[in-house]
Amino acid sequence: MRSSRFKSINMKPARCAYWQDADMWLGYLEEYPDYMTQGKTLDELQLNLRDIYQELTSGGIPGVLPAS
Repeated sequence: MRSSRFKSINMKPARCAYWQDADMWLGYLEEYPDYMTQGKTLDELQLNLRDIYQELTSGGIPGVLPAS
């Protein structure tokens, strides 16, 4: 398992954990470990992680709290 940081426009840096399993990349945001995503490439996974971060922090998914 690897750990990384990424940053997007209007977004604080977020730490994520990711790994390759067969032909897919899997990962989650360390602040929200219950919400995993995947991608066929590492770049696609990073885009998906940015998307889910935006959804989780904008209130798009009700009742979501960061891990304590």
